Amino acid sequence: MDRSATVDRKTKETDIKIEINIDGKGDTKISTGVPFFDHMLKLFAVHGFFDLNIEATGDIEVDFHHTVEDVGIVLGMVFDKALKDKKGITRYGFAVTPMDDALANVSIDLSNRPYLVYNLPKITSKAEGFDIFLAKEFFRAFSTWCKMNLHIQVLYGENEHHIIESIFKSMGRAMDLATSFDKRISGVRSSKGSI
Repeated sequence: MDRSATVDRKTKETDIKIEINIDGKGDTKISTGVPFFDHMLKLFAVHGFFDLNIEATGDIEVDFHHTVEDVGIVLGMVFDKALKDKKGITRYGFAVTPMDDALANVSIDLSNRPYLVYNLPKITSKAEGFDIFLAKEFFRAFSTWCKMNLHIQVLYGENEHHIIESIFKSMGRAMDLATSFDKRISGVRSSKGSI
């Protein structure tokens, strides 16, 4: 089964094209104009074994918000498209990933019921202009458009770069598990018969 997809989305603020192969090797080509964000997206793809190409331009001279949020929207759309009817997938995924001083726990349900819980420690440093609140906007958009229930909890951490990195790595690992096939599941994993 081919689980590849492409989505193009253009607005007055951003122009984004994303291609994904869920059953890839972690190969990436990512350009958003926000280097730190590119690095985080690469970590997400590598740790999730997703082949991911992202071409994004936006009004980053204003700020990074529109580009980061809209990449989240398109990434959610392309995952949803590639997953098709979600038959045979595990549906649930989770990962706990350390990054030096930080420890992130990410739990996912590909339930068609979007919801985000985002709990992080209070910190004051910024990671190369890409702060914790901007990451939250990305994950809110991603969870909404992928139609997933997403819980992110960083148990502790002092360095914002490490906190964000541990989240993106956990996200990739949890999505890999949630999108993986289980031979025991013939339809969708739900007592209702649909999700």
